[in-house]
Amino acid sequence: MATRVFHASLFFTFSLLLLVASSAVASSDAPFVVSHKKATLKRLKSGAERVLVSIDIYNEGSATAYDVSLTDDSWPEDAFIVVDGKTSNTWEKLDVGALVSHSFELEAKVKGKFHGAPAVIKYRVPTKAALQEAYSTPIFPLDVLEDKLPEAKFDWVSVSAYTYSFPPLSFIYYIH
Repeated sequence: MATRVFHASLFFTFSLLLLVASSAVASSDAPFVVSHKKATLKRLKSGAERVLVSIDIYNEGSATAYDVSLTDDSWPEDAFIVVDGKTSNTWEKLDVGALVSHSFELEAKVKGKFHGAPAVIKYRVPTKAALQEAYSTPIFPLDVLEDKLPEAKFDWVSVSAYTYSFPPLSFIYYIH
């Protein structure tokens, strides 16, 4: 529950930042690239664990971004194997208000906590000679191949206990 509240507040903060930044940039005639990176763990029946990574790239500016390239080199080869897709991609252009997505899948080779860095997005603005650079949001730390204890499920059950000096007491606690 606390994790969901934290994720909701993080999403709200990111959205607010996106709104403020996009309104500030809207007055200029340039692309404004914003990116969000997500990683999800998936445990296979064989005991292996996969990491599903998706990266969304938005152009919130008022001009098209050209020669857009995405690179996510935050996955060390000694800890992960790419099993589907690539950790980089390119697009010819990213129009105003457009969204492009890229995803890939990794398989973990080692056990432990992994802190991933943001992905790097480079793009060209027609009015500038140098490539512009943007970064995605970082991911939350991942507990890769960690032993996960089964969660105890609690049900609310009312049990009455009668005593001589007190009216019926209700105990609410049951584990199955």
